Amino acid sequence: MMKKSTFGYLLSAIALFSFLFLGVCSAFSAEKITIRVGSPFKAGHILVDAGEKFKELIEKDSGGRIAVEIQAGVASEEQINDLCSQGKIEMQSNGHRALEVFAPQYFFFNAPYVMKDLDHFMRVWDSNLGKKARSLVEKNGNNLFLGIVYRGLRQMTSKIPIYTPADVYQLKLRLPTVKTWIAVWKELGAEPVPIPLPELYKSLKDGRADSSEGDLTQIASFKLDQVQSHLTVTNHLVQTGGVLINKSFFNKLSKKDKALVQKSAKAAIAWANDKLKRGENALFLDLQRKGMQVVLPDAESFRQAARPAV
Repeated sequence: MMKKSTFGYLLSAIALFSFLFLGVCSAFSAEKITIRVGSPFKAGHILVDAGEKFKELIEKDSGGRIAVEIQAGVASEEQINDLCSQGKIEMQSNGHRALEVFAPQYFFFNAPYVMKDLDHFMRVWDSNLGKKARSLVEKNGNNLFLGIVYRGLRQMTSKIPIYTPADVYQLKLRLPTVKTWIAVWKELGAEPVPIPLPELYKSLKDGRADSSEGDLTQIASFKLDQVQSHLTVTNHLVQTGGVLINKSFFNKLSKKDKALVQKSAKAAIAWANDKLKRGENALFLDLQRKGMQVVLPDAESFRQAARPAV
């Protein structure tokens, strides 16, 4: 009788322990997570749109357990890349600063007059060249690529019409602080003025720069139609951006949460790419409606003039 009683107590103790253990595990797995996503662009830019869609998807699928904070237009590409690499924010929806800093020999992915179109870009990105580039960003920058966002082809804005490379001679052109871009536009005869992205609008308004170049969502979201009269279709760069996550943060996530982050990012990027492809022509029309004059230059003459620097 004593043995049965002892055995019963033992079973009860095991059951209680299991209940408490499962409760702790359940509470741990239900721990709330905050993911801060930095972008140098303003609301309305396709990279910010991608971040917002990621927020919508992962918060819904996690039942609100994973919260996403979008930090848009408050820091430069360089600052955001540094913050993400250091783990001070968890993700970035950014230009290709990570490639420039952590895999510079592969920065041709983001150089003018190298890629012909998005299909060309993705073929190379999905090849061994892209794999090696991603590996270096992971190794040197503590960042993992979750995907590539198409931003459209880069064009020029100015206060005068641009038809040939002769028209950009000594033109003060706002550029990001990217050495390869600066080299190409110097080759074309322009006077590059390296200015961080958050200062783009102000630099054009106060005359530090006479012109700019960028994808249509950049031109539209920064309201450059208010400070520039002409939009020149140079198509000089197949512009993409990267959605990246801090590797140390990602590795600490549960297997389930890792899969959720990857699934949500993949869906958000596919949605953004489809939106941009369908909306690129609409952006042209909208900028025209706002008063910008669209110029169709001799684009091939620009490509040939830039060739030595490329």
